[in-house]
Amino acid sequence: MFVLGASSAAATTAATIPSRILCGTLHSPYSLTTPHNFSSHLLSTTLVRSSSLHFRGVPIKAMAEIETLAASKTASSSSAPGSKQALISLSDKKDLAFVGNGLQELGYAIVSTGGTASSLERAGVAVTKVEQLTQFPEMLDGRVKTLHPNVHGGILARRDLKHHIEALNTHGIGTFDVVVVNLYPFYDKVTSAGGIEFEDGIENIDIGGPAMIRAAAKNHKDVLVVVDTEDYPALLEFLKGNQDDQKFRLKLAWKAFQHVASYDSAVSEWLWKQSVGDKFPPSLTVPLSLKSSLRYGENPHQKAAFYVDKKLSEVNAGGIATAIQHHGKEMSYNNYLDADAAWNCVCEFKNPTCVVVKHTNPCGVASRDDILEAYRLAVKADPVSAFGGIVAFNTEIDEALAREIREFRSPTDGETRMFYEIVVAPSYSEKGLEILRGKSKTLRILEAKKNEGGKLSLRQVGGGWLAQDSDDLTPQDIKFNVVSGKAPQDDELRDAEFAWLCVKHVKSNAIVIAKNNCMLGMGSGQPNRVESLRIAMRKAGDDVKGAALASDAFFPFAWKDAVEEACESGIGVIAEPGGSMRDQDAIDCCNKYGVSLLFTNVRHFRH
Repeated sequence: MFVLGASSAAATTAATIPSRILCGTLHSPYSLTTPHNFSSHLLSTTLVRSSSLHFRGVPIKAMAEIETLAASKTASSSSAPGSKQALISLSDKKDLAFVGNGLQELGYAIVSTGGTASSLERAGVAVTKVEQLTQFPEMLDGRVKTLHPNVHGGILARRDLKHHIEALNTHGIGTFDVVVVNLYPFYDKVTSAGGIEFEDGIENIDIGGPAMIRAAAKNHKDVLVVVDTEDYPALLEFLKGNQDDQKFRLKLAWKAFQHVASYDSAVSEWLWKQSVGDKFPPSLTVPLSLKSSLRYGENPHQKAAFYVDKKLSEVNAGGIATAIQHHGKEMSYNNYLDADAAWNCVCEFKNPTCVVVKHTNPCGVASRDDILEAYRLAVKADPVSAFGGIVAFNTEIDEALAREIREFRSPTDGETRMFYEIVVAPSYSEKGLEILRGKSKTLRILEAKKNEGGKLSLRQVGGGWLAQDSDDLTPQDIKFNVVSGKAPQDDELRDAEFAWLCVKHVKSNAIVIAKNNCMLGMGSGQPNRVESLRIAMRKAGDDVKGAALASDAFFPFAWKDAVEEACESGIGVIAEPGGSMRDQDAIDCCNKYGVSLLFTNVRHFRH
């Protein structure tokens, strides 16, 4: 997880009145809960959204005496200082019986809360309920259960400090050696398909759980804290061996703090969206979850890993990160980059389309009602670059298409079977998948969901991050304004729109030449636009005549430069953003050669 921006901390104060303890509710524009320790009671001050401040005095002496009396009859001896105790409080009760019985068999007395305690008892585990330990009932609809010195004192006390142990003995507080806690399912609740009411979301924000996790993680030298069910076996093995491996303890502590940090980031993201909703908050936290360690990075001497973005906004939002790999070698660093580029490009098109990518640039794009023909044309655009590239489709790969991919020969010699690193599509028929698996043991076959628009795009620079809206504009979102004397025919306009949609995915300086919904040639990544134009025209060859040309940015010069060269080659229509000081030169040049010129007023730089 990485954090952008700065955070602030707030503290609250409690008031006491002689002979009575007040339960205070402080209303303010913020939401925090802070426990305050007294000699024998806990005052929980809850801050909720309002603008008024008022306290309500409640005499609880008689009630406390009743609870103390009841608790004295049932309290377990496990609360005595020095006994081995484990505290278990779980929302996700997966493998609860396993860890509960395991700890009990190792001689640990179990203290638990609410539903967790009930589940443990049904599994045959002896349990001391937390209210027996605290001698105070669960209250405020479960908001206050574990926020009590008898709980947190037992977690936070350092065993190597004599005065800590003396304080526990004075107040009859036992120590906890193990804390097993996970949190309310806030993430799942607020991302559920049916949505959630604001008040329900608020009630699913865990308070006591993070407090116990943080306390145990802070005191990890004496307390083992577990937040992940996958760590239950390792915990029990560690305890069986009577080990004192501080690295193991430290790893669990790190995991605990990371767990709480990710949880808090989800709450923060949700509240920001509910309140302000702007894409660029003053502080931004992005929770990342390790998906896989990679063989190496962009180059063999660089170590690398792949993380999945766990922001709420990414739930069910598609993209390569959540793609299913059905076959082939493990994905590499460059595989992810290329697959992402191919998938993002092919998903832009509404008609059946094939995109071939090499080094993140689309070198072949074609749309046809017949997806087999689209595949052949996409490869034909640049068969040399397509070899060893990534091929992406926006339609299901069925048996016929799979056979074509497996057997298709390179247009350069008609003999060499095309080789690809990755095939990516939204779905596969059962037979289609079987056939593709037979093409190569190494071929990576990915099934992905369309990457949703409207996302925040992040990019790292030295010491910081750039954030921007994703470039989601399509030809339907803009106007192709005719600025030349000659207006394009309907088919020429469609070609211009197709080329414009392609050029948006090509590295700047970018030129794409297209005709009949097929890329004929592209030039990418050149420091000047003239060189990109010449590369694109060379790849297009004789097919350039009557084709459409799209440029990702305006032409700074026209005469004896890119515009005139394009016109002389036979280009039929040019689409560019416009905005140059010499736009009139481009218009005059196109008028001289009888070429249609369209200004889009939209630039598509890609660096």
